[in-house]
Amino acid sequence: IFAQLAHLLHKQSTYCTDGPRIAQLGHLVSAQLINLLLTIRPLWQDFGHGVAGSSRCDLKKNLIAAGCSPSALESPTSKLQVIEDRPLSNKAAGATQDITQIKPQKLHITLRPDDAKRFTVKVRQVEDYPVDLYYLMDLSFSMNDDLFRLRTLGNGLATAMSRTTSNLRMGFGAFVDKPLSPYMYISPEEAVKNPCYSINTTCLPQFGYKHVLSLTEEVGRFTEEVKKQMVSRNRDAPEGGFDAIIQAAVCKEQIGWRPGASHLLIFTSDAKTHMALDGRLAGIVHPNDGQCHLNSENIYSKSTTMDYPSLALITEKMSENNINLIFAVTNSVVTLYQNYSELIPGTTVGTLSNDSGNVIQLILKAYAKIRSKVELEVQGVPEELFLSFNATCLNGEVIPGLKSCSGLKIGDTVSFSVEARAHGCPKQKKKTFVIKPVGFKDSLTVTVTFECDCKCQSKAQPNSPKCTNGNGTFECGICLCHPGRLGPHCECAEGDYNPTDQDRCSGPDGAGGLRSSICSGRGDCVCGQCVCHSSDFGKVWGKLCECDDFNCPRYKGELCSGHGVCNCGFCQCDPDWQGENCNCSRRTDTCMSSLGLLCSGRGQCVCGVCECTQPGAYGATCDKCPTCPDACTMKKECVECKHFKRGKLFEDNTCSRICKDEIVLVDEIVLHDTNAVNCTYKDEDDCVERFQYFEDASGKSILFVVKEPDCPKGPDILVVLLSVAGAILFLGLAALLIWKLLVTIHDRREFAKFEEERARAKWDTVSGYFEHYKKKRWLKIWERTLILRKINH
Repeated sequence: IFAQLAHLLHKQSTYCTDGPRIAQLGHLVSAQLINLLLTIRPLWQDFGHGVAGSSRCDLKKNLIAAGCSPSALESPTSKLQVIEDRPLSNKAAGATQDITQIKPQKLHITLRPDDAKRFTVKVRQVEDYPVDLYYLMDLSFSMNDDLFRLRTLGNGLATAMSRTTSNLRMGFGAFVDKPLSPYMYISPEEAVKNPCYSINTTCLPQFGYKHVLSLTEEVGRFTEEVKKQMVSRNRDAPEGGFDAIIQAAVCKEQIGWRPGASHLLIFTSDAKTHMALDGRLAGIVHPNDGQCHLNSENIYSKSTTMDYPSLALITEKMSENNINLIFAVTNSVVTLYQNYSELIPGTTVGTLSNDSGNVIQLILKAYAKIRSKVELEVQGVPEELFLSFNATCLNGEVIPGLKSCSGLKIGDTVSFSVEARAHGCPKQKKKTFVIKPVGFKDSLTVTVTFECDCKCQSKAQPNSPKCTNGNGTFECGICLCHPGRLGPHCECAEGDYNPTDQDRCSGPDGAGGLRSSICSGRGDCVCGQCVCHSSDFGKVWGKLCECDDFNCPRYKGELCSGHGVCNCGFCQCDPDWQGENCNCSRRTDTCMSSLGLLCSGRGQCVCGVCECTQPGAYGATCDKCPTCPDACTMKKECVECKHFKRGKLFEDNTCSRICKDEIVLVDEIVLHDTNAVNCTYKDEDDCVERFQYFEDASGKSILFVVKEPDCPKGPDILVVLLSVAGAILFLGLAALLIWKLLVTIHDRREFAKFEEERARAKWDTVSGYFEHYKKKRWLKIWERTLILRKINH
């Protein structure tokens, strides 16, 4: 509550310079509460020993209500001014100094203590940007086959790089190790000139680093110089590559680095490398100074007298010279160099084949990775200034606390919102710092002016009669007494003593602790006013010397954990921190997984750290969980993206940012560990894909993917043709048989009908004959009957 209220008052407070009204402020806010809530003296100015009464820093309406004249009010305002703001370039055309990849270029910020200003930085990587590529090769004996292969790859490398830039220059350098024992062979004597003497072959004497070819557009010269090189041989396993990296980075004139180009330093090796303090094995105690030491023969002259550089020095020099370092190393040491790359911004690592046959693909892939990422770095930020970043990448989503974007294409524009907050008043009121993308020449220069003084200070009256016979300087409405004088108007001398003054210098009985003693036991009572003692630990102040800036909770030995300001026994935490000792971070971006989920959906973010609640989950963002039900589902997308080049992540260009897994192709799944998880799924072609999710001891995620998926077998063409032909033949025969059957049935029916009609025809003839015969005979009988009747009558 105290910290929040103090922060609110700081941002809205006004300072009263009307001296006669000081005493009237007491009834508004007590001196003790003001001193507790507001860090007046550290934030504004030291008003000397003459201040008795309440603070003159308060809300404007309160000061006016207390009788302070409006004309005597001062309230400095924070301001931001854009000094230079050239538009971003689209393509690298014309002079390199005219190419702009970051905007704005210059800012000026005026900040009052505990106030903040926010500004936006936009970055765009232009197309067809010039490239300087320096190939730094390990020429120890084990790299003999790599050197042989490189002799044929110069033209191919230039051709491949020409697809990304039309302005390429290439150079070459080599290293082995320091030519000192125990790094080199010194016995027998022949081994000094020929380190390969013991293996019955010839090689160059051992050397530290030599610059062979300056950056040039003539690719043929690169190939010629590489063909001239021979390997050497050193005694111990690690090489002296870090020496070579520093010299290649800082010897800008000899190497030929262009200010307006992308700088690629390709480091190839198959072994570990020495670093700082390893030189003591050879009695070298002088630390590496990070300067150029190439002699007239372009050989590193301090190899035997100066120690190896540290990772911190390499990081510094890579940043200073805008160099992107690419470690192209063999599989046996790739993990080591990956650890190095995490400590050196702008560095990538690729696995080199045993004979460097894949070096072209490795460089192209590394360069594409570099160009697909924008990461900001800050140089020279003042201690009194706190910077916070928010990134807005391609999808328009604002990611708090992030100052990098990945998965970009050439020409994409990303923006970063930067908040600068002042935490104090440095002795030097104007300071400058730089914000720049890693590996870029472009930068944003920010000048900060800390508004810590009042305008009334310029109107100070030395030896003013308002300060009791001129015993002080009247400044901003109060007297700043000369040495030996005290009191609101410098009316007392240090030697004066009045017993009644003691009561005004001690707290009321029962107040408890130091408050019941005179000046809290940390000052002297002079003229009824406490004069606080100075302390080696910090500042002591307050009406009764009850406040200081060093008696606050500590965490890991740091006051307020290093994330806040101690004010009268309470920690006033920085905006992103909370807790009694400011050791609990409010930020959640540190808990955000690569998939954009808080603690990967498997835990809670507590003080900026993930506490995994899902059984089996672990890792900084609970992202590692081989036994979780959703492990296969999450890794499936990475398999689709990284191996098959398809799927949502591939389409969104977020594969490299989200999927950090190493893909290993296998013929069949073998159980690599008891914690490994076998996963299967059906792809869009209805094929069954199989892979194994495994994490090694270092936490590295490895996906063993079966090369050939199990797809439903397609129909046999011959069988299909025969089947179709058979079906056609069968249907034809069936149709013919049916036709024949129908015809036969029809014929039989017709024949039966014919026979029936014919039989009927014969019967009709016979019956007609007999009918005629009967009629005829009947007629004859009838005639006879008639005749007989006539006779009888």
